[in-house]
Amino acid sequence: MTQQFYVSPEQLMKDRADFARKGIARGRSVVVISCQDGIALVAENPSPSLHKIGEIYDKIAFAAVGKYNEFESLRQAGVRYADVRGYSYDRDDVTARGLASVYAQSLGAVFTAEQKPFEVELAVAEVGPTPEQDHLYRLTFDGSIADEQGFIVMGGQAERVSAVIAEGWRSSLRFTGAVRLAIGGLASGTEQGEAGATLPAKAVEVAVLDRQSETARGFRRAFRRMNDADITALLAEED
Repeated sequence: MTQQFYVSPEQLMKDRADFARKGIARGRSVVVISCQDGIALVAENPSPSLHKIGEIYDKIAFAAVGKYNEFESLRQAGVRYADVRGYSYDRDDVTARGLASVYAQSLGAVFTAEQKPFEVELAVAEVGPTPEQDHLYRLTFDGSIADEQGFIVMGGQAERVSAVIAEGWRSSLRFTGAVRLAIGGLASGTEQGEAGATLPAKAVEVAVLDRQSETARGFRRAFRRMNDADITALLAEED
């Protein structure tokens, strides 16, 4: 007869949390920064096609770290949720808070009911008319949700990157300064990271939610993805 071993619920939850944290920490970092021009989303990501940053709806963007197949399935589910809600009710009814709540429920259900939790950490960002009206939500593998102010740093050497971002962040930054700050923070979190280090344009993925777009004024599409040439040109500008 096979003897079954008892594991306390507290120990089981702790083991699942440790497993998820280790998986997330192995990934490269992502930075989301609110600034004067809108919201900048910057990820250390050399892949030109496997994106860690994406558009969800008119004024809402998504960023993630962890296992690609898991956070990509969540991104796609978020797009479907936003499309159905916007079509059934009104486009203004699609909000970052509503989307973050749906993600929190899904992540929490997987963490408690499934044998393996999702090894992901998510950020949902919504640009507003002013920096004070931007919404940044951070979601962890267990469904916990936090309303962040100013910026979010996830994955990899998050503490080291966050310290660099916190030192240089201010709400009056333009896109140029925000992207430059984010890339400097990401560079500091690499193995060769040091003060003043940077990353080449081909090693990062950059997108913005433009506050001055027609979407932010009540129409559509604030999201804009930058290619290598756009990033190089942006970094060459004066802040």
